[in-house]
Amino acid sequence: MGHSAAVWDCKAAFEVTKDWNGIDQIVLRNPQGASARVSLHGGQVTSWRNKQGEELLFTSNKAVFKLPKATRGGIPICFPQFGNCGSLELQGFARNKMWIVEDNPPPLPPNDSQRKSFVDLLLKSSEEDLKCWPHCFEFRLRVSLATDGNLTLISRIRNINGKPFSFSFAYHTYLLVSDISEVRIEGLETLDYLDNLSQRERFTEQGDAITFESEVDRVYLSSPNVVAVLDH
Repeated sequence: MGHSAAVWDCKAAFEVTKDWNGIDQIVLRNPQGASARVSLHGGQVTSWRNKQGEELLFTSNKAVFKLPKATRGGIPICFPQFGNCGSLELQGFARNKMWIVEDNPPPLPPNDSQRKSFVDLLLKSSEEDLKCWPHCFEFRLRVSLATDGNLTLISRIRNINGKPFSFSFAYHTYLLVSDISEVRIEGLETLDYLDNLSQRERFTEQGDAITFESEVDRVYLSSPNVVAVLDH
């Protein structure tokens, strides 16, 4: 991606640059050399590199970095729905919108910002959004990069007018792997899942790890907080 002259915000410890379409993106860095890039197009993390400079997120070479198309890769924000379960477009509309950097975000727990490079982004419902999803909201997203290189996303949804509404959301993360046949996923053993390739029929995971020999499209139920992706 192309860059403009960087601006350093000492308070929040991030750089503001431009991508090759002229859209602002936030660059987070830590002293050890890890980095992350967050585009204001979709509030989307488009790059996450470890201290060796190795990219950890996948972005398709067919990805379109231009509104109104969502970028295919990185970590798209799916809101107010994940999947295709209503009248809204697939995976919601938040990933197609322009977000803004919030200058004075509500405070989070003090230990969340200690020794981290972070940015707070904000998306508010627009008149266009209200036509297809009639609920006033504010979506706040904090993206932070710790000194150990860990990337953390924290989302908070605020109901503006007090009228109850339901929603779902997801961080639709694209992980970069060397070879899909060499990848194992651990932490989902014995869980039930819905198989989208079999009309969402329910099965129970039988293996001690998930491996990939053909297309896989599943929703695991009651999944744990920690899942390991092992790339040999």
